[in-house]
Amino acid sequence: MAMGLKDATAIVGIGQTAFAKRLPESEKSLACRAILAALDDAGIAPSEVDAFASYTMEETDEVEVAKAIGAGDVTFFSKVGYGGGGSCATVAHLAAAIATGQAGVGVAWRSRKRGSGPRPWTNTRVQLPTPAQWTRPYGLLRPADEIGLLARRYMHEYGATRDHFFNVALACRNRANQNPAAMMYERPLTREMYMTARWISEPLCLFDNCLETDGALACVVVSAERARDCARPPVYIHSAAQGLPAQHHGMVNYWNDDPLTGPAWTAARHLWKTADFGPQDVDVAQIYDAFTPLIPLSLEGYGFCGRGEGAAFTEGGALEMGGRLPLNTGGGGLSEAYVHGFNLITEGVRQLRGTSTAQVPDAGTCLVTAGEGVPTSALLLRS
Repeated sequence: MAMGLKDATAIVGIGQTAFAKRLPESEKSLACRAILAALDDAGIAPSEVDAFASYTMEETDEVEVAKAIGAGDVTFFSKVGYGGGGSCATVAHLAAAIATGQAGVGVAWRSRKRGSGPRPWTNTRVQLPTPAQWTRPYGLLRPADEIGLLARRYMHEYGATRDHFFNVALACRNRANQNPAAMMYERPLTREMYMTARWISEPLCLFDNCLETDGALACVVVSAERARDCARPPVYIHSAAQGLPAQHHGMVNYWNDDPLTGPAWTAARHLWKTADFGPQDVDVAQIYDAFTPLIPLSLEGYGFCGRGEGAAFTEGGALEMGGRLPLNTGGGGLSEAYVHGFNLITEGVRQLRGTSTAQVPDAGTCLVTAGEGVPTSALLLRS
C-alpha cells in the first residue's frame, strides 16, 4: 500500500444478513439486503454509490446489484480471485480507487449459498487445470485434503499436535457462544467432542473445518474526509496488501522451497512496510480460519511469533479474551459463519467501534487476513 493511501480512507458502514445452513432467498437478494444494511449503517444513500468490489467467485454482479439497490453512475468496479484470499483485497481496491479520485463511495460484498448450494469441487469440468493434474488424481480433491497435507507436514516439522488445533477451534467457538448472530451461538465445544469427532481429511476432524453457510455481508468505504460526517465512527484503512509468492502452487504450495512459507509471508512483508505499528501493537486479530492449521501458519507469517512457533503460540489461552492475541472475536469461519472471510472484516470494524459481542477493551488496532494457502490479502485497521 503506497504511503499516500495510509489512513486516506475508512470503512463507515457494515451490513449482513442472517447466517444459516439454508436460507430461502437468492444470492442476489441476500447481497442487496447486506449492501443496503451497510449503507443505512453509514447514513449514505444508495444513489451515491459509484464503486463496487467483490470476488470472482461471486455469482451476483455489479450491473444487477447497482440496478437493484438504485446506485448512480458507477466509475469503478473490480473483482478479486482465489476465493477466500480475496476478502481483504476487495476493500483495498476500493481504498485505492477512492484515494486516487476514481470514486467517492465504494461497496464491497460477498453473498454465498454454500450451505444449501453445491460443493465447488463437485464440478468435474473444472477439476483439472494444469496445477490440479499433479494433485487431483492422487486424491487431493477438496481444500480440506490439501490443507490436511500441509497440516501433517507442519506437525512433522515443528511438533504441532491436535491439541494445538483444538486451541484454535475452542477460541473461535467460545467467541461464537457470545455472538447471537453466530451459527454456533450457545453451542459449546469440549475437548472430548473434538478428539472423538469424525475425520474429514486426517489429521483434520469435523471441528477443524469451517462451517457451510448461506448468507451475505457488505461494507462501505469512503475518504477519510467524508468519513467524519458519516453516521458511525470511522475505522481507518491504515495499510493493505496482497500476496502471491514466487512459484506458488495453490494450497499444497509444494513447488516452493518451503511449502509452509505461504502467501501470508509475502502479504505481511508489504503490509508492515508502510504501517506505523507492528505485530506487537495489534490489539485484536481476525485471522482467516477455513481450517484450524491456517491460524498457526498465519501467526508466523504475519510476525506474531517465530518460524515454527505458531502452534506453541496457541497455548495457555493466548487466543482467548485477555490472552496475548484475542482472535476471531465473532466466531470466525469455524463457528460464526463461512462466507469466504468477509465476516472477519465486519467483526474487525465492530471491535474498533467498541460494539463487538466479545469486545476487547480499548481496541484501537486490528489485523484482518484473507485465506492463507491461496493468493491472499490483508488489512490493518485502526480507530
